[in-house]
Amino acid sequence: MLKFRLLIASALMALLLVPGLAMAKDFTLGLILVGPYNDKGYSQAQYEGGKYVEAHMPGAKMIFLDKVNPADRPGLTIPQVADDLIEKGADLIIAGSDDMKDGILEAAAMHPETTFVHASGDSVWSGKAPENLGNVFGRMEYSKMMAGFTAAMTTQTGKIGVVGPLINEETRRLIASAYLGAVHAWTKVRGKDIKDLTFNVKWIGFWFNIPGVTADPTQVAGSLFDSGCDVLISGIDTPEAVTVAKQRREAGKQVWALPYDYEKGCEGQGDICLGVPYFNWGPTFLRLVTQVQDGNYEPSFEWDAPYWANINDHDKSPVGFMPGPGMSSETRAKLDEFIAQLGSGDLDLFTGPLNYQDGTPFLKAGETATDKQIWYMPQLLEGMKGLSSPQ
Repeated sequence: MLKFRLLIASALMALLLVPGLAMAKDFTLGLILVGPYNDKGYSQAQYEGGKYVEAHMPGAKMIFLDKVNPADRPGLTIPQVADDLIEKGADLIIAGSDDMKDGILEAAAMHPETTFVHASGDSVWSGKAPENLGNVFGRMEYSKMMAGFTAAMTTQTGKIGVVGPLINEETRRLIASAYLGAVHAWTKVRGKDIKDLTFNVKWIGFWFNIPGVTADPTQVAGSLFDSGCDVLISGIDTPEAVTVAKQRREAGKQVWALPYDYEKGCEGQGDICLGVPYFNWGPTFLRLVTQVQDGNYEPSFEWDAPYWANINDHDKSPVGFMPGPGMSSETRAKLDEFIAQLGSGDLDLFTGPLNYQDGTPFLKAGETATDKQIWYMPQLLEGMKGLSSPQ
């Protein structure tokens, strides 16, 4: 019997030494969320990305801390959050917001044995990242173009408003993308004069409302409607733009809105909701977790395009655009054509001539922007109203 047991043990050890046959280790994914995990916006999209990993990888579990921002958790630092997640067993930590850039750099330097990914940011690109920190983001610019296109196809006044968060490179390029989509729909599809299109951006100061710190997004949305805008595009994590639009519709106004970040943003909002550009983090998170678990993750800068065969494929596309109940059948058909042109490469809206807001050249006639020119946009574009930098 002893000899038999020794033979079995020897055979098991031999199997474990065969590449690919080692027993899979349980994996813990740690998420740092800037807002509430159930915010119906950006943070909830990332939280559900973590749940996707749990559902698609046996032995994987997610741990997280949400509301990691100066208002909800004053004094708490990203390195402190990372320390706690690592103590709880995190094998990979994903920091979910652009404003965590400095903190996640510090945390990664303090824990070289742990893999970190910043979901946004450019630390790898800029050469600042330690060897255990990568960057990943979805090319939401395309989805924002779709939002702008839909807004311009729908507006009856020619006035589109944007409820913007804080001003930085990310938000400038996203809102500029929405503007380019709107201009294309207004001039090329509807055949109208660009002079008759108004695109007005009002910033609140953060990704969501912080009483006493930011402008109230409800008031900002209301002021845009009061100025004559009949379509609002939201750039914040929470649904105030849609809520105010619904209130105005109930008061008899013909208005619409497009929320942001979360695929289900139009649910329950009725036909004031035209559609939502959203992040689908599940496939990206699952790929990262699999690579880290297998030991073949190489930190890099990743800026992932939509899955053009079906931008709303939950298992393949990192970003999407979900049409809402307020979108007309005509707009839907034109939007499908627009998406096909973007996906084929026949249409690149970041092609000159384009100027920055102050009139200085951005792209010469026929010139196409590089990724870095888009990523590091220092201003909004000519024709857009609103601040390009914090006052």
